[in-house]
Order: sequence, then structure tokens, then C-alpha cells
Amino acid sequence: MNIASDVLAPQDRLPPDPSVYQTLLESTRAIPWRIDWATLRFTYIGPQIETLLGWSQDSWLTVDDWATRMHPEDRDWVVNFCVSQSQSGVDHEADYRALHKDGHYVWLRDVVHVVRDAAGQVEALIGFMFDISERKKTEQELAALHKKLEEYSFQDGLTGVANRRMFDSVMAETWDHAQRHQQPLSVILIDIDHFKDYNDLHGHLKGDECLRAIASLIKTSARRTRDFVGRFGGEEFVMVLPESDGEAALRVAQRCQAMVAEAAIPHGHGQNVTVSLGVGTVVPTRQDDANAFLDRIDRHLYEAKRQGRDRIVAG
Repeated sequence: MNIASDVLAPQDRLPPDPSVYQTLLESTRAIPWRIDWATLRFTYIGPQIETLLGWSQDSWLTVDDWATRMHPEDRDWVVNFCVSQSQSGVDHEADYRALHKDGHYVWLRDVVHVVRDAAGQVEALIGFMFDISERKKTEQELAALHKKLEEYSFQDGLTGVANRRMFDSVMAETWDHAQRHQQPLSVILIDIDHFKDYNDLHGHLKGDECLRAIASLIKTSARRTRDFVGRFGGEEFVMVLPESDGEAALRVAQRCQAMVAEAAIPHGHGQNVTVSLGVGTVVPTRQDDANAFLDRIDRHLYEAKRQGRDRIVAG
């Protein structure tokens, strides 16, 4: 048998049946469509659109139907982008939220091909809509997980306030800002008095509870959103108060001390838990050093403890 002779010559082949192509297109999950550029009317959209979005196939008449069935937050940029790309004859794609007939939104990816006529003018747009809801859901879950991991990496696992790593970052940034703008910067170091004795008397689980309670009180005493509260280490905490002079910082320290006293956390032998605080303020210049500034505040804290604890030393 001569295989070559059994193969039809090109001119003898039957022309493709358009219905075959239509059946193939309409059997996929992707939704095909075509828009006439001159009239901006849909000349075709796949029947799958009704399964996906609830809107009937014959309700998609013009690009206005496409635009109005889009999430308001996505509409302007998607429409402007697609129109500009189409006018330039550039194939493109866009992700956006499409309105389902029942009121919820479905994430779509529109992949668009620009068809030109013999003169090179835009004649039509053809493309496919893809349901990417699951992909977007996965992306959002991963983004949320990444954000949570970032939070954990800068959060003290026991008390919930920022950790030392976060303090180092915030301190460097705040110091630089205060230096550039010649603004006051105040820092407060807070130490729980006789905390080792507390642990010995009540046990480490109660000690952890005490640390969490004190952290919460310190955080509450910082009234401004830009004020930073972190765990400096062990039973020490730190507050960074940008654009705060000495008087303002002293008021925050006094409020913190008072809130701890009002909480009346029993320490033992008829005494309650108290804190000692060291406060420092500076308008940093190029000659100043952040570590030297922190050392000075640490000395104030040591002096507060040397003087009998449950007191504030500022300077």
C-alpha cells in the first residue's frame, strides 16, 4: 500500500466545520469572547459565562456590560489599561473581580488578543476569561501567612509586644529621623522590681503571667500609635517616644508606674509588684551615638533601683 497516495492533497481536503471549533471552545472551562472594535459590541461570548457568573449569554451586549459587572475598586484601572493597550494594538491580560448575578465576586483573568485588518487598524478583540478564584485565594492565604510570619519574627512570643530585634530596627529608624529633623526623642527603660524573687516565690508560670500583665499595662500607657513598646530582655521593657521632650516622657513614665500600682499584682509578704524606670531625652546631632544614649538611660534605671526601686530617674 502506498501511504503517500492515500493522503489527500490539500485541495482535496474538506474545509473545517466551524461548529467543530465552537464545540471545542464551549467545552472548555475558559470562556471565549469577541468584541467588534468599531461598535464595542460583543459579537460572541461562550455560554460558560452563565455557569460562572450567572448572567445569561445574551445579556452581554457591549463593553459597558463588561465594565459595570466589575468590582468598583478594579473598574477604572482595568478599563483604562485595556482600552489603552487595545488602542495601541498590544495583546494584554488583566486580573479583576467580576460581579456574579447573586452579588458576590469572582476573580477572573482576561487574556486579550488584538486583531488588525489589512491596513493595520484594530478590527476586533478576541480573548478568553479564566476563573482564577482558587489561585487568588491561595495567593491571599500565602500573603496572610507571610505577614503573620513577619509579625512573629518581630514579636516577643511570651508577652505579645515587639521583641528586641524589632526594637533595634525601630530605634535606628527613629534616631535617624530625629537627627535629620532635629526633633526630640525620648526612651524609657522599665524593669520589674525583684522579679527573680517573684519567680522563686510563685514559680515560672506565674512569672510568665506577670510579664504578660506588665507588658499589657506598659502598652496601654503609651497613648500615641507611633509610640513603640517592646521587650528589651528578661524582665525589662522599653518605650520609644518619637517627638517627645523630657516633660512628655516623664508624664508617660509616671502614668506607666501608676498603672502598675493600680493593677495591684501581689508580689508576696503583703507587697505588690512595682517597676523602676529610667528616662532619657535627646535631640540627636551627628556627634551623638544611639548606643551611648541608651547606656545613659540604663544608668538612670540602675540609679532608680539603687535608690530603693519603684521610682523614676530621668535626665
